[in-house]
Amino acid sequence: MRAYRAYARATALSALAYRGNFLLSIGGTAFQLVAMLAVWRVLLGGGATQVGGFDWPHMRSYLLVAFASGALVGSFVDFRMSHRIRSGLVALDLVKPVDFQRARLWETIGGVWIEVAVIVLVGGVAALVSGPPDLPAGPELALFGLSMVLLVPLKFVVSYVSTLACFWTENFIGVLWARQALTGLLSGALVPLAFFPGWLATAAEWSPFAGLTSTPALIFVGQATGRHALLLVAVQLGWLALLWFAARALFGRALRRLTVHGG
Repeated sequence: MRAYRAYARATALSALAYRGNFLLSIGGTAFQLVAMLAVWRVLLGGGATQVGGFDWPHMRSYLLVAFASGALVGSFVDFRMSHRIRSGLVALDLVKPVDFQRARLWETIGGVWIEVAVIVLVGGVAALVSGPPDLPAGPELALFGLSMVLLVPLKFVVSYVSTLACFWTENFIGVLWARQALTGLLSGALVPLAFFPGWLATAAEWSPFAGLTSTPALIFVGQATGRHALLLVAVQLGWLALLWFAARALFGRALRRLTVHGG
C-alpha cells in the first residue's frame, strides 16, 4: 500500500502545482450548475410547478448533487492516462512492481480532496443564493454518503475502460466526447431519468451510468427511500465490481496492441 499511497500523494502535489488548469476544469462544471439552476427555476416557476415528480426545491437539490458528481474525477484523469498510453510511457509502468489499474485508481483518489474542497465552496455559495437543500432522513443520508463514496471508483473505472481504447485508436478526443455524451445522458446529469420514456428510463436506471449521478441524487432528494434506495446502491456496487474485473480482462487484451518504437 505504501507505493499506491505515493501515487496518491504525487497526484495531490500535481493538483497544487497546476491548480490553475485544475480549477478551470472544475469551473466549467460550476458554470453549468449556475446555468441549470437558472433554467430550471424558470421552468418550474420557483416552486409553483411540478414536472415528473420534481418541484423547484427537489430540482435544486438534485442539481447540487449532479454538480458534485460531475466535479468528482474530472477529465484530467482521462487525459493523464491516455497520454501515458499514446506516448508509450505505459511501458515504464508495466515494469514497476505495482498493479497498473490500482495505481491509476490511487492517482485518481489523490486528486479527490481538492475536488471535494471546490464542491463544498461552490455548493455552499449556490445554497446561499438559491436556498439550502433539505437533508434526507438518517438512513437515507447514510446511503447517500455511501453512494457518493462508491461514485469515485465507479467513475474511475468507466473512464479507465474508455481510455483503454487508446490502444486501438490514434486519438482519444473522439472517444472522450462519445463517452461524455453517453454518460451525461444516461446518468441523469442533464435531466432526471424520470423525464425519459418508460423503456429508456428503466434501461438507464439499471445501467452502470445511473450510479454516476442519478442514484445519489434520487436518494438525496427523497425520490428513492428504504429498500428502493438500498437496491440502487447495491446495483451501483455490483456494476463497480463487474466493471473492475472486466477492465482487468480488457487490459490484458490491450497489451497485445502495445507498440513502442516499432517493437
